[in-house]
Amino acid sequence: MAEYEVVHSKSPVFYPVYERKADLQHQTHYCPGCGHGVVHKLIAETIADLDLQDRTIFVSPVGCSVFAYYYFDVGNVQAAHGRASAVATALKRACPESIVIAYQGDGDLAAIGTAEIVHAANRGEPITVFFINNAIYGMTGGQMAPTTLVGQTTTTTPWGRRPENEGFPLRVCELLATLEAPVYIERVALSDNKNIMKARKAIRKALELQRDGAGFSLVEILSPCPTIWKMTPTEARDWVAEHMIRNFPLGVFRDRKVKMPESSRPPRRTVAEVLGLADAPAEAETPATRSADAREWKIKIAGFGGQGVLLLGQILAEMGMREGKEVSWLPSYGPEMRSGSAHCHVCLSSKRIGSPLIEHPNVLVAMNEISLRKFAPSVVPGGMILYNRRTVPADVEIPNVRVFAIPASELADQLGAAKVGNIVMLGALLELTGALSSATAETVLQGTVKNSDLLALDLQALHAGRDYVRQLPLEAR
Repeated sequence: MAEYEVVHSKSPVFYPVYERKADLQHQTHYCPGCGHGVVHKLIAETIADLDLQDRTIFVSPVGCSVFAYYYFDVGNVQAAHGRASAVATALKRACPESIVIAYQGDGDLAAIGTAEIVHAANRGEPITVFFINNAIYGMTGGQMAPTTLVGQTTTTTPWGRRPENEGFPLRVCELLATLEAPVYIERVALSDNKNIMKARKAIRKALELQRDGAGFSLVEILSPCPTIWKMTPTEARDWVAEHMIRNFPLGVFRDRKVKMPESSRPPRRTVAEVLGLADAPAEAETPATRSADAREWKIKIAGFGGQGVLLLGQILAEMGMREGKEVSWLPSYGPEMRSGSAHCHVCLSSKRIGSPLIEHPNVLVAMNEISLRKFAPSVVPGGMILYNRRTVPADVEIPNVRVFAIPASELADQLGAAKVGNIVMLGALLELTGALSSATAETVLQGTVKNSDLLALDLQALHAGRDYVRQLPLEAR
């Protein structure tokens, strides 16, 4: 009789050690009997079986699911609470050849993330969602979740969930199955070994569908939470079988292997094509238009609403794109149309930009005194400030920063249009930094400003800003 040796080993999709626990690097943080560990194992083994590890991106939001990135040796992105399906949508559209998985709990997906999951499913986004339903908020203390059963006690329903007060449990599979676009929706449970094997098959099918180019798929997994339910692991599994399955029937709610026809997909276009810049690269590469400046410019532009603060940032960003730079533009403004505070962040770089948020700019354009006083202390040593006045307030001391008083609004008034003060400042900025070419600025203005009279004023304003800086004493520049 042949002898067999059974060897239990960890999937290669898991990291060799779990760095989150320095003293117990071969253990997960999940509670004994928790369903997350079982689901992790099933997903990891499937990814390995289908040879998808190098293509997979895992999106884990807030909740117990958040720590998936400590265990899965794949691409990992952490999302804000409820936003996993939205983030997964962006990742799949940006990296269409990847296998994108959103791994979400019930409080995350069915509460704060309801809009995201419904619309991702309705659009038929070709992502895979694994939805862990344990009928409670597990990580944050045991509050009622959208899936909490009628009569179930939680920290926020000490008398049990009452339909007349808290409503009925939300059945996600049934809800999403009313939509046209999803291709596969199934509910499984971790109540016993037989159902765990069914869960394995459902997980595999969902990932195979994405691999083969099908649309949206979701697998809901009824999972035990012994610690928060205040049960032993065995009691928790029995409770899934006796109570959760009764309220959330198992089965397939949608199963159709449908690939979105190519004719219905939005056309894939480059950023240059979307912005009408398809012919711009050749022009931008010429010596007359391309700046040789390879530094990273972190520019903050601030002032009142109505001073063209955001538009100035947009013009700089488009100029950067035309000159082949990596760019980002991040606006911030109050609700007022005029006189409210407004500022924006513009990054111009020859390298990838990690974040559009600028905490310490190397250039500050302050269109009013309030902005000067507020943001000047954040400018890095060796940086530059352009201030929209002829002189800087005497009590403003900014050590190790070059400050230029540029009367942009005054020069604009002399041209006959106060609204072009931002373009005066643009001309001064380009002359002082050399970050971008004035020729590119003129090209962008010609494509942006449709009114010929206003365009003429803008071009005059651009030259006025440059000329003002050129007339400054050399020691002042």
